[in-house]
Amino acid sequence: MSRSQTRNAIVETGIVPVVRASSADQALAACNAIVRGGIPTLEITMTVPRAIHVLEKLADSLGGKVLLGAGTVLDGETARAALLAGAEFLVTPALRVDVIKVAHRYSKVVMPGGLTPTEVLTAWEEGADFVKVFPCGNVGGPKYIRSLKAPFPHIQLIPTGGVNLENAMDFLLAGSSALGVGADLVDHKAMEAGKFEVLEANARKFVDCVTKAKANSRRVGA
Repeated sequence: MSRSQTRNAIVETGIVPVVRASSADQALAACNAIVRGGIPTLEITMTVPRAIHVLEKLADSLGGKVLLGAGTVLDGETARAALLAGAEFLVTPALRVDVIKVAHRYSKVVMPGGLTPTEVLTAWEEGADFVKVFPCGNVGGPKYIRSLKAPFPHIQLIPTGGVNLENAMDFLLAGSSALGVGADLVDHKAMEAGKFEVLEANARKFVDCVTKAKANSRRVGA
């Protein structure tokens, strides 16, 4: 998949599930449940035990059916390993220029983290495809995204941290390109209990929310 195709796919889906799990098997089960729920984009954080193995397994089993990404990438070496394992995009919790450079070297999409206006603009100028605004819920949520979009209408923002079903539509209508969703989609208690159908149901709810937000935006635009 080309870099532009990856960018378009992320915006089209509108949701980037942030998969954190206590084991590789749990992460794999969670990913399969999310895909069954209608979300074909997955971000496997490097905090998952044997995260590279998880990426490889997903690349083998789901192939072209999903868009795989690696999250919590903190350095260039991890970035390269994730891309070689099958990741099509990289996500960092903070502004890591070396990760951006590795993504560019492999012609892959990168979402570095940024919170302040300076960090957001610096990430974009360094070549970010999207800027992950993290932790967005702690600094105003949708209102903060709207504030950032005023001076930076050209920057593609993906809020992460504090995104849930109650505020997802507000985040999208505020100008977010997509949403990074963690525990409110990838329910840790449900995973520990082996109730992966909960994740599937959560995924369906978020897909419905994105569909409604897009319909709302079209009506406003009209």
